[in-house]
Order: sequence, then C-alpha cells, then structure tokens
Amino acid sequence: MKNNLEILYEDNHIIVVVKPNNILSQSDNTKDIDMLTIIKEYIKEKYNKPGNVYLGLVHRLDRPVSGVMVFAKTSKAASRLSDQVRTHSFKKKYMAIVYDNGLKDEDKFIDYLYKDSDNSTKVVDKNKGKYSELSYKVLQRDKKNNLALVDIELETGRHHQIRVQFASRNHALYGDQRYGIQDKNQIALHAYKLEFIHPTTKEKLVFESKTLIRSKWSNFEI
Repeated sequence: MKNNLEILYEDNHIIVVVKPNNILSQSDNTKDIDMLTIIKEYIKEKYNKPGNVYLGLVHRLDRPVSGVMVFAKTSKAASRLSDQVRTHSFKKKYMAIVYDNGLKDEDKFIDYLYKDSDNSTKVVDKNKGKYSELSYKVLQRDKKNNLALVDIELETGRHHQIRVQFASRNHALYGDQRYGIQDKNQIALHAYKLEFIHPTTKEKLVFESKTLIRSKWSNFEI
C-alpha cells in the first residue's frame, strides 16, 4: 500500500494524501492496515528515520469513505491544525451519490446528532445531541435509477454526519450499508476537497482530488 500512496503535498510539517476506501484512518481492534501506519512506514523508509516516527491524526474519514486527508509531522503542526478543526476554519467538501426521492436542488440540513454505544449515530433533540450542519447542491440527477450526485460542505464534523443527515430525510447514500439499503455496493462518498491554513507559513492551502470519484461513479460526468 505504501508504494501506491497518493501524496498531494509534503513538507517538514504536514503531509496531504488521498485515503482509498476500506482503509482505516487509524488502527482499531480489527488490526487491519490503517493510514497512520502506512504513512509512518513511508516516512521512516524515505528519510531513513530510526525508532518511532511521529505522525499526528488531525481528522478522520470513515473506513468505507475515500478522500483527501492531512496528517501532521510535528506536534506543533498537529496542535495548530486541530485548533482549526475546533474553530471550523478547517474546510472539507464531499461528493456523494444519494437516493433522489424528490431531493431539493440545494438546501441546508441542521440537526442534533447523538453517537450511540453501538457506534451508530442518530438524530435526537437539542438537549441530548450535538449541533450538526451541512449544506449541499445537486450537481446531476440520474432519473432512471432515482439517484442524485451532490456536492456537500460540512459546517460541523460529527460522527457519520453526512450519512445520517441524508438518510434521516429519505435520501440515504448509495451503498451505505449501515443507514441505507442493505446491499453489497461500496458507499458513494468521497472527500474531494480540503482547505486549511498551513500551521507554520500561515498560507492558505487548498487540495482537491477526484480521481477515485471518476473511476467508480460511471453514471455521472465528473
């Protein structure tokens, strides 16, 4: 995997990569391969680093979801990027295929979400859940298959947020085996754009990758 690592940017402070679907962001009890381990091995080998390699996880993507991610190569960079996540100056955009079912051309979803003990998320009232907001625009529609390609901007980053907010309105993501139709299709969700301020140069950085979208979502022109 490390030999096929798609790197969009790298310097002494950060590394920006594209996570394939079905790869963990960080290790869990399955002990399956994860992005943190893959990138650490890449850094260790490239720079001949002895001992442990520091790599900070700034944000996550669900295992079945592909997309652009940034990792911090120093603790200072990790802290500063994490601050941007907390203050919502860290911007992520996604593309997804959802079941149309009369979806509006564009809208904003606001809910209060609660992560349950079984690792699922549900919509609850504001006394129990966390404020969750996203906006979207429909880019294309596949009327024959009742599907829509949507561009999504997250204002908050809650657990399974996109999947739950669309599913709760009868627009489940195509291939979402947890919140949608129980089939064997791969979930059609890709984090295609990432925008943040460089932790040391203070330069605004924007990274975009649609390669994985083009290869697997052939019903739409992207």
